[in-house]
Amino acid sequence: MPASRELTSFPSNGVAVVVGGTGGIGSAFVDHLEDTECFAQVMPVGRSTEPALNLLDEDSIAAAADAVSRRDAPVRLVIDATGILHGEDLSPEKRLAHLDGEQLALLFAVNATGPALLMKHFLPLLPREGKSVFATLSAKVGSIGDNQLGGWHSYRASKAALNQFVRTAAIEIKRRKPEAVCVALHPGTVETKLSAPFAKSGLTVQTPQDSAANLLSVIDGLLPEQSGGFFAYDGTTLPW
Repeated sequence: MPASRELTSFPSNGVAVVVGGTGGIGSAFVDHLEDTECFAQVMPVGRSTEPALNLLDEDSIAAAADAVSRRDAPVRLVIDATGILHGEDLSPEKRLAHLDGEQLALLFAVNATGPALLMKHFLPLLPREGKSVFATLSAKVGSIGDNQLGGWHSYRASKAALNQFVRTAAIEIKRRKPEAVCVALHPGTVETKLSAPFAKSGLTVQTPQDSAANLLSVIDGLLPEQSGGFFAYDGTTLPW
């Protein structure tokens, strides 16, 4: 595993939360964060943790946020490493004719509604002073301005909706917590179950450990004026 990045821009002794922290890239985030000396505690949360967090159940999101709020240290970092692209009887649509209402509803529920509810319950936990970050994993294919190929309708649209939630939440939180940062991040193509079937020959594919390290480097460099932005794993600003 590559050397972990020391997150020097954060006040020390805070709490870091990784939603989806038992998944491929989520667990890589947890490993890196635990190797730093920046945070007093690193909390992975997900469907198999205690308390359990299910993006499709707002009560579980609220309960997880309440458990985090009871920690002795302030919440300085929340990473949402969740998302769905494909699954059993579920694959990206190549044409409009392939659209299915149930698939659309599921992808919006997991990729947009769930993260929006995470913002609802976790953004209020960020402290009023000092750097804090809420970062959610979006995708470059969610960029409307960058869409040159079409296809993947429900995934593109759900990630575009997520980007709008991030932008709008960032505007709201800035009024009360001017040093807090809320951003969408593109992790690139990563060796996980989500991306594996679609990794094309010649495409740069990162290990989860490398992608997490690159994203943490981006997070470490974020400034308050970049809140509401959309950034790739190499720090590039992506078009909406």
